[in-house]
Amino acid sequence: MIKKIKSYEMLIMQCEALIDGEMDAIANMANISAALNEFLSDINWVGFYLLKEGSLVLGPFQGKPACVRINVGSGVCGRAVLKKETLVVPNVHEFAGHIACDSDTNSEMVIPIIKNDEVVGVLDVDSTQYNRFDEIDSRYLKIIANLI
Repeated sequence: MIKKIKSYEMLIMQCEALIDGEMDAIANMANISAALNEFLSDINWVGFYLLKEGSLVLGPFQGKPACVRINVGSGVCGRAVLKKETLVVPNVHEFAGHIACDSDTNSEMVIPIIKNDEVVGVLDVDSTQYNRFDEIDSRYLKIIANLI
């Protein structure tokens, strides 16, 4: 557990360095998604969706092609926006309304990105493993998501 926390602390410093001085959110999301893809084990997709005109629109990501638009309230991503809270789903097949962009995904974590008390997007991480994400992942990925 301590090793995992130390690794996340190093990743946060790396992400901060990657975006230092860059004001373009898309460029920063691209580099952060690449860093997360390199760092996180046992994931098959990591990236961002941005809230535009009432729906989530695909942003920078690493992985297979993904759903382009997700309605607020739909799937894990849309539900995280609606609730304004991180959702950790140990088994997506048991999540009512799950949107299967990749049929290989078995667990998922979605972290809302909040600016001025409004959700502007989400960080979405998928895994082929069941129960892949824990409290440590949630705590540190929230920090990383909010670097945007």
